[in-house]
Amino acid sequence: MTTTAAKSSPAYEVRKSPVHGNGVFALKPIGAGERIIEYRGERITWEEATERAARAGGPINHTFYFTLADGRVIDGGSRGNAARWINHACSPNCEAFEEDGRVYIHAMRDIDAGEELNYNYALIYDERHTPALKKLFACRCGTPGCTGTMLAPKKRVKNRAPKSAATA
Repeated sequence: MTTTAAKSSPAYEVRKSPVHGNGVFALKPIGAGERIIEYRGERITWEEATERAARAGGPINHTFYFTLADGRVIDGGSRGNAARWINHACSPNCEAFEEDGRVYIHAMRDIDAGEELNYNYALIYDERHTPALKKLFACRCGTPGCTGTMLAPKKRVKNRAPKSAATA
């Protein structure tokens, strides 16, 4: 007598999003702290990532790249999974954690069935954040506190030495 293990149904599905393109939506309630999905794809160098974006003729902001702590990149557009369709939100319901070079998406709070999954991309861009650049990385999340951009705020550089007043 053989038994087959029943596969649990997935907690999410990919479908059209009112935020942007495709999105990932909860099929059933997901509890706060629950690991939902691993962000998968081909692991490449940052140099290869920029070359791929240039060959595709698109800006680097229209990719499925996830940067790892060691400087490599997961290219979700190559051998990726449904996680690549999770959209950005300024007030997200999920967050990404890197563990041993792997990235997992976890629920930050309880998520209702039918709700779109999202996390804050907090994209780091070293160049000056001009209005044109912010437009390239525009956010359409519509959440409370939306900053209008997927870019992480620039870190302000404090003056190294306080200015001293001239004496007469």
